[in-house]
Amino acid sequence: MFRRHASIRLAAALLCVGAASVVSAAGPSVESRLKSAGINYTEDGDGDYKVTYNYSKEGRTQLVFVSGKTQTVGAFEVREIFSPAARIGKDGVDADKALELIEQNRQYKIGAWEISGDVLYFVIKLPESLSAAELESAMDIAAETADDMEIELSGDRDDL
Repeated sequence: MFRRHASIRLAAALLCVGAASVVSAAGPSVESRLKSAGINYTEDGDGDYKVTYNYSKEGRTQLVFVSGKTQTVGAFEVREIFSPAARIGKDGVDADKALELIEQNRQYKIGAWEISGDVLYFVIKLPESLSAAELESAMDIAAETADDMEIELSGDRDDL
């Protein structure tokens, strides 16, 4: 039992390493990049940009968010692109699965699995200076990766 709880604490600690020091408000640059890429979005309640991907051939949708704020880490101003993949309790993301996800993070060239509250997200953190094409590419990667994991964990259910 102790080992399982230690594994959960280790997983949580590893997911929290590298926290940012300063948060700043977003400028219109995110909106202009989304518009120039032809991406339809809405703003959610906390200022993030919400996009719904429609995978019509599979009959699925996937949410992707672009953070409305940036974070400063050292000399970098960083923006997050994130997509939910599972509800921790509902989809059975236990300590063993969390450790497996941390191991999987090693294979990704950009992005990693993170847990916030009761939700598993695929999160990509990139310099704020990314272009509209780079932003769109990161959003595509986040959506596809998260939707694939949602299918793996929940089967046909399409909640996120």
